[in-house]
Amino acid sequence: MSAGGTGRSGLAIIGGGKIGEALLSGLVRRGGADGIVVCERHPERAAELTARYGVPVLGLAEAAARARVLLLAVKPQDIGTLLELLAGSVDTGHLVVSVAAGVPTATIEAALPPGVPVVRVMPNTPALVDEGMSVLSAGAHADEGHLDEAETLLAAVGRVRRVPEAQQDAVTALSGSGPAYFFYLVEAMVDAGILLGLPRDLAVDLIVQTALGSAVMLRDSGEHPVQLREAVTSPGGTTIAAIRELERHSVRAALIAAIEAAHARSVELGRAARDR
Repeated sequence: MSAGGTGRSGLAIIGGGKIGEALLSGLVRRGGADGIVVCERHPERAAELTARYGVPVLGLAEAAARARVLLLAVKPQDIGTLLELLAGSVDTGHLVVSVAAGVPTATIEAALPPGVPVVRVMPNTPALVDEGMSVLSAGAHADEGHLDEAETLLAAVGRVRRVPEAQQDAVTALSGSGPAYFFYLVEAMVDAGILLGLPRDLAVDLIVQTALGSAVMLRDSGEHPVQLREAVTSPGGTTIAAIRELERHSVRAALIAAIEAAHARSVELGRAARDR
């Protein structure tokens, strides 16, 4: 293909899994399906996405010929195969945005023609409800304009921050995997409510609204989490008894260790993609 290509516009989302659909869903809600195409290798899943969002499903070559921005939303283990298939259809007129966890921009750039701009993104699944957290890093050939374009795209489904790429594995461990930690904690708290005799639907309602309200307080108050926690923790009360048990069971240390493990896995996935 000739550098710069002509007649291309819009977005191709390549990969119709959880993250791909989360981004697709938010973008369609905000601006409609016009200009968006999807690449999905499983026919049943492709038909499901077309029926749900009204977007056409195309092959890789056709999608790259039509769309200027190519959003790679496949698993890290599949990125090598995808790039091999995509390389002949991409040129410097494209912007490649990758949400493959742990995969460095250098790995993607090495598999594509020279000079193709690449932006690495770590989103998370609350993009499904327009409350995502997406973090961007520029590759070697991506400039401020490319970052602005990627940021505008992802701002449709939540907040966006920019970081040096060296911080992306930590971002993956913290916010990329973060929703799972919260869901895990909520699940445990609901189970505790049931153990104490509450109906499941009531326990869920209590915990979900408590989590939502606490998150909004943390976001909007400007206070440190310690200050907010201490405001709930009366001397000799119920909360301090619970906090003592959390500390006795090393819950804080377990969370830190869990996030460190996620970081190590992100680094490992990037290394595996590079060494393919």
